[in-house]
Amino acid sequence: MTTPPPPRRTLLVGFGKLGARLAPLLLADEGSVLALRRSDGPAPDGVGALSADLTVPLPTPLPAVDAMVVTLPPGPDVSSYRAALSHLAAALPAKPERTVFVSSTGVFDGVGSAEPVTERVEPAPTTDRGRGLRDGERAAVELFDAVVVRPAGIYGPGREFLLRKVREGAPITHRRRTNRIHETDLVRTLDLLLRMPGAPALVHAVDQAPAPLGDVVTFLADRLGLPVPADDGGAPSGFVYDGTLLHSVLGDLEYPTYEDGYAEMIDRT
Repeated sequence: MTTPPPPRRTLLVGFGKLGARLAPLLLADEGSVLALRRSDGPAPDGVGALSADLTVPLPTPLPAVDAMVVTLPPGPDVSSYRAALSHLAAALPAKPERTVFVSSTGVFDGVGSAEPVTERVEPAPTTDRGRGLRDGERAAVELFDAVVVRPAGIYGPGREFLLRKVREGAPITHRRRTNRIHETDLVRTLDLLLRMPGAPALVHAVDQAPAPLGDVVTFLADRLGLPVPADDGGAPSGFVYDGTLLHSVLGDLEYPTYEDGYAEMIDRT
């Protein structure tokens, strides 16, 4: 299948690890990329650098862009996302033809469920973080007709929180239900959603191996040659997310299971 071309000019808002990995994919196909960050340091080769603080109205307009990817961290209160997106919308001369808003499966919180959660399930967040994420999703759709992506448990080189926990031997809740996505496959997802016509409005970005946390840390400990972290006795919690939609549009994942991704990370150290 022929890969559609990238947007002519894409604005990456909140240029962190995901943006730094996405930009080269767009540039390689002759797309133009701008990075909007709070810092005023230099951007990578080929990427135009813009500096702005989205917590306040922007003092100068932003250039017109054809597409946008928003990867902002949650702010200090529930309305932080909406405020930042409103300031962004006010600074743009026109709404981009395609906006991708990176949210999180953290919009689902509480005790959790072992029943697979599809994109049709409406979140009912109970924490400030969850409510803030959900409000951000709604604002992104209202202001930009955004495609919303909810990744779960992003991991990969430089994202080694769980490996550190195993090396420390810290007790964990073995029966906690967990989901994850390798950073490589998440970046592939963002790239595709920028390019494809008729993109789905909402995608759960998860791999094909949801698993209790105890299974994951047992695999990691065995691979590292370390004792399995003790179970802290916590009750089952967390959700299982259905990744059928993602896999139907993206195709085969490069890292379909946590074993695939973590084994490569461990073997490289």
